Amino acid sequence: MPIQVTCPGCLSRFTVSEKFAGKTGPCPKCKKEIRIPEKSDEVVIHAPENDGPKDSTGKLVLKPVRREYMSLTRNAWIGIIVGVLAVFIGAIFVRFSSNGSPHWLLLAMGAIAIAPPLIVAGYGAMRDQELEGFSGKELLVRTLICTAVFAATWGLYVLLSRYLDNKTVAETPALQMGILMGVMIALGSTASLLAMELEVGQAIFHYIMYLLVTFILCMIMGIALGEPLAVPDPNAKPRRGPPVPGAPKTPPKTSRIEGYDRGLHVG
Repeated sequence: MPIQVTCPGCLSRFTVSEKFAGKTGPCPKCKKEIRIPEKSDEVVIHAPENDGPKDSTGKLVLKPVRREYMSLTRNAWIGIIVGVLAVFIGAIFVRFSSNGSPHWLLLAMGAIAIAPPLIVAGYGAMRDQELEGFSGKELLVRTLICTAVFAATWGLYVLLSRYLDNKTVAETPALQMGILMGVMIALGSTASLLAMELEVGQAIFHYIMYLLVTFILCMIMGIALGEPLAVPDPNAKPRRGPPVPGAPKTPPKTSRIEGYDRGLHVG
């Protein structure tokens, strides 16, 4: 086996045959006399030995555990983008097809439908890459838990807004709005923190991203947040509009007794 030699004068590296071990000779580059190291002076680096159980042939019985890294595939990102676009297109359709505020069921469906793609996208982008991520069925279950909590925060917003008698966001005092948003962010961030095992800052941003997108959806549909939702009331009476100029007036109703009295008086 050739011997690795380094010239102390010009620091050039070369190999010589092992038959020259322990002898001196000129460097092929600077011609300085150098001594070839002995064969026993070589440092041999051995690969680490596997101390696990082996069979009769010396092969390892147990295979080493390989770490699996979670990363969203190209098809997953395409599905996320298509899902978000579908919800936005549905919001535009609701805006131009409904008169007034949409039904509360449509709003609930939108809050639920937009959550899964945003949750998975945020988790794939913000999670710690040094840790093994969730995937498959486990990721699906954790995403559904976050979806339920995220959508429930909007239901809590509606209930608290009605309780405080707020008709629109502009009429909501800053203190009340801060309390409403604080409660929603606390609940949503806790769900991301526990279900997706994100850091505190990442969990807060994870939910705020969902909150901002749903705010945009509400603006697209023309919803005044805080205004009571359009829930049909079967006992509600139709409202009469203002009188039209020039329209014939409806004669006042008279009772039978009044008509009888008038008849007697005339006669």
